[in-house]
Amino acid sequence: MIDEKDKIFTNLYGFRPWNLKEAKKRGDWDNTISLISKGKKFIIDEIKSSGLRGRGGAGFPTGVKWSFMPKKLTGKLHYLVVNADESEPGTCKDRDIIRNEPHKLLEGSIIASAAIGAQACYIYIRGEFVDERKILEAALEEAYSEGLVGKNACKTGLDIDIFIHRGAGAYICGEETALLESLEGKKGLPRLKPPFPATSGLFGCPTTVNNVESIAVVPEILRRGSDWFSSLGRPRNTGTKIFCISGHVNTPCNIEEEMGIPLKTLIEKYAGGVRGGWENLLAVIPGGSSVPLIPKNICDTVLMDFDSLAEVKSGLGTAAVIVMDKSTDLIRAISRISYFYKYESCGQCTPCREGTGWLWEMMEKMAKGSAKKKDIDILLNLTERIEGHTICALGDAAAWPIQGIIRHFRPYIEERIDNYKGDAV
Repeated sequence: MIDEKDKIFTNLYGFRPWNLKEAKKRGDWDNTISLISKGKKFIIDEIKSSGLRGRGGAGFPTGVKWSFMPKKLTGKLHYLVVNADESEPGTCKDRDIIRNEPHKLLEGSIIASAAIGAQACYIYIRGEFVDERKILEAALEEAYSEGLVGKNACKTGLDIDIFIHRGAGAYICGEETALLESLEGKKGLPRLKPPFPATSGLFGCPTTVNNVESIAVVPEILRRGSDWFSSLGRPRNTGTKIFCISGHVNTPCNIEEEMGIPLKTLIEKYAGGVRGGWENLLAVIPGGSSVPLIPKNICDTVLMDFDSLAEVKSGLGTAAVIVMDKSTDLIRAISRISYFYKYESCGQCTPCREGTGWLWEMMEKMAKGSAKKKDIDILLNLTERIEGHTICALGDAAAWPIQGIIRHFRPYIEERIDNYKGDAV
């Protein structure tokens, strides 16, 4: 478990003011010029060495992603886009970073922009985050007035502007290319890749898109060194992570901990344990609504990192831990998740546009018990025809929760069907 001295987000709960004066007391903007003056290669190599993987869900190595940007300027502007849309159900970490530690995000944005040669950074914030946006705008105004952002940012000789753009509430705009379309004033529809954003992103220019948490941890990694960050967690799963714990726990919370912490420890130490005790646990969704749930017997020992959860056919995702005790109607819960993905599908891809509706309708039949047992395999087959057959990962996100419940709770579904009092349809 993490030592207090190793925590990056020391004001995550907002016990101290967020303003620039207080942020500097916590170490933000501490000699940022010296970090940037070490050059692009140094910054990117340090982030690579740290093992930092994207904190937005996919877990792609951040330093590697930055290295895809063109090394030389070719007349086109370079952009950094920070994804603050945070629409994954169960996830509530980025808004706390923005609300309580906005200067970590702004400083990280300046350093990351310098590393990839970006002249401008856009922070795409979810439209519903009204208070958070006001705080971020006020923090940005402070940074501009102090010369930390804008012309000759941090006295580095670099001109880097930061703009805040409000989204319009679409889940699909959390996907990086749909976000870019929305930034350009178009409907948020994911793009076919290639070309990838590093080649042709915002306004057809080289662009890197990163999550809020991924960017906010960068200054501390550079100040303390990549060896410090990589010493936390496990190999290939290094550093700290903010975990969002909700559902049937006694004290729901956000907590920064080392990657690889046991799920049971995370819930019992920080969230007050499962309501009714650990033996009352039924299942946990470990990484936001889009990843497959895992039953109690796996929760007993599983570690909270990308690779450990992949081994049990789930995922860390955004590290939004949704706890469900034995009072939960699991089939109804997954049906509700299915409705969410049906509603949020952009409709661009036929498997997703048509398939998500069928998934929800079949899950509703399962919840009622009016399905036939053979429909379970039909439903599973449908998820496999959607998974991996769409432009973006929303089709996968719709398929995985259903695959998870069938994988681990098939007898539970069959019992519902056996106990149905009406006529099977």
